[in-house]
Amino acid sequence: MATKHTGDRGEQLAASYLEARGYVILDRNYRFQRAELDLVCWEPTNSGRDGEIVFAEVKTRTGTGFGRPEESVSQAKQRNIVRAAQAYLHERRLEKAACRFDVLSVLLREDGEPVIEHFKRAFWAR
Repeated sequence: MATKHTGDRGEQLAASYLEARGYVILDRNYRFQRAELDLVCWEPTNSGRDGEIVFAEVKTRTGTGFGRPEESVSQAKQRNIVRAAQAYLHERRLEKAACRFDVLSVLLREDGEPVIEHFKRAFWAR
C-alpha cells in the first residue's frame, strides 16, 4: 500500500473513530507554512456547552517493524504541530480557547480490523 494511501486511510479511520465518540471534525489537513494539522476537532463536555479544541496527529502504519505508529511523533514534529495550531487559533480568533494535543495511532493489519489507540494530551505546547 502506498504511503499516501496508507496515511489517508488512517486519517479517515481516525476521524470516524473520533466522530463515533462525540467529537466534531472542524478541519482536516490544515496547513501553515510547512506544518500540517491532520485533524482539528471539538470535544464537547457532557453538558455540551463547553469543551476543548483537539489538534489530533494521526500516525498510520501497516506493521511495527519500524516501531509503533505513535513513536514517530518526534519533538520536532510536535513543535511543528504546535506552531500550526497557534496559527489556526490566531486565524480564527480563538487564542483563549481550551485546547490540547492528541495522537491517534492506527495500525492497519492484513488479518483483521485496524487497531486504533487514542493518546489524549500526548504532548504539551512549550
